[in-house]
Amino acid sequence: MLPDFVAAAVNGSDRTFSLYVHVPFCSSRCGYCDFNTYISPDLGPGASHESYADSAIKELEFAADAMEKSGVAAKPLHSVFFGGGTPTLLQATDLTRILQRAEQLFGIEDAAEITTEANPDSLSLDAVQRLADGGFNRISMGMQSSVSHVLQVLERTHNPDNVEIAAGWIRDSGLEMSLDLIFGTPGESIADWKRSLDAVLTLEPDHVSAYGLIVEDGTKLAAQIRRGVYPNTDPDDQADKYLLTERRLAAAGYRWYEISNWAYDPHDEGIHQSQHNLAYWRDQDWWGIGPGAHSHMAGLRWWNAKHPAAYASRVLANKSPAIGHEIPDSDARLLEKIMLGVRLAEGLDIEELAAQNKEAAALVQREAKVLGAQELIESSALENGKIVPTLKGRLLDDAITRRLAGF
Repeated sequence: MLPDFVAAAVNGSDRTFSLYVHVPFCSSRCGYCDFNTYISPDLGPGASHESYADSAIKELEFAADAMEKSGVAAKPLHSVFFGGGTPTLLQATDLTRILQRAEQLFGIEDAAEITTEANPDSLSLDAVQRLADGGFNRISMGMQSSVSHVLQVLERTHNPDNVEIAAGWIRDSGLEMSLDLIFGTPGESIADWKRSLDAVLTLEPDHVSAYGLIVEDGTKLAAQIRRGVYPNTDPDDQADKYLLTERRLAAAGYRWYEISNWAYDPHDEGIHQSQHNLAYWRDQDWWGIGPGAHSHMAGLRWWNAKHPAAYASRVLANKSPAIGHEIPDSDARLLEKIMLGVRLAEGLDIEELAAQNKEAAALVQREAKVLGAQELIESSALENGKIVPTLKGRLLDDAITRRLAGF
């Protein structure tokens, strides 16, 4: 059951409520990946491809019951996102069954964004059509690169040609499409990255996410770089590729709305932005379903057992799968608000910050003048009480955050 103060905070606000469903299965593990994913299709009762949907539905029912007992007023889902892992390794009927149970328990807003992640080689025409018929309206496809040797370093298993085929199925089914890219892979040239951007623009997605590769400790790629198999990533190379990405996407009608995300919006109408990710960045509420999933309700945060078998055993025993929780202190929440706000094209609202901490807002106001003089933030936005990074500032986002936060 949620604490009384959380119920009061949720009921007394206009916070949106979203759902995240983590599907922890992959067909193989990419060398750069440190997500909570597993290759085995069967990790025990309730933790297999065949039984996972039933476990997720049991947690959905637990969530609805916990909210009702806590006095949280019913609120329809603003967005739903199936992530992983590779959700589309499950049968499309299982994914739609989870979605339909969520709708029965919570309701879904009429214009809600309902997304599943997918790899090109995990899709089929029949599966995509079943997802569309079952209520999904968006697929976020992991393309990463269109160049074979780059995919090989990342240990991505799909054939680049499969991206175009899967994109055709998505379009034919009437779904929106987002493509995920990674730049700065060891051995990737500027010409390679141009080729990937060309391929993206040819497919005309509604949305593009492009992230510079981060080599996480403990991954296979980190060990390979340590042994000299591959060179380490180069910040200058990644900066050049980011600038190229912005230039090419902007010329094709895509507008950045978060540092690593662009939406096709040639007339600046605010369309095709990921509403689910915006809910995270705007500090809204969400419930995370599945092993290792995190949830957030009015400042209370909790997380589930990480291993699918441990998660399923708790769910099947009618216990909460949550194994930890926290309430971030005011300093942590302030830092998070600054960090997320300066990543967005809509910017960090200084007046909203002042409502949270007047002293911090005064520091931000002072430092913003310096950042404006350095052309790291937009002067016109600052005149309207917002801090928005310039293109140069986007490359130095961490430095902006540190300066505004006073360290």
